[in-house]
Amino acid sequence: MSTQFLERLYNPYDLLFRNLFETGAAFIPAAEAKQQYPINIFEDDSGLTFELACTGIPKEAIEVKLEGDSITFSYDKDKTPDPERKYIHRGIAKRSFNLAYKLGTKFNPSKASATFNDGLLIVSVPFAKAAMPKVLKIN
Repeated sequence: MSTQFLERLYNPYDLLFRNLFETGAAFIPAAEAKQQYPINIFEDDSGLTFELACTGIPKEAIEVKLEGDSITFSYDKDKTPDPERKYIHRGIAKRSFNLAYKLGTKFNPSKASATFNDGLLIVSVPFAKAAMPKVLKIN
């Protein structure tokens, strides 16, 4: 066997391609596949901010839990079936979610605040005092 053939045999793309067709996994339609819920997470001068899109979900049905160094967002969709409709396009996802994130030690979860406006849940977690930048006075 030539060396060129062995390189071709063990090329990672060939293995990926081969494994794609050799798996026994069943096809899952896109409508049933687990999709990530729309959320933005960013850090600015005041701390960490979570923006979670909750279109069509009442704020009373959403639970935000801060426990230790983690934050959890959850919503359980009502189990009543949707009315019989023939959708032309279904782009608004009113599905259940349970999202959990670890907070670093530089954040203070006990001072977190939450607002809900126009279908957008905004949770702000400020920096801990110890993590705030300090300016030292030079003597």
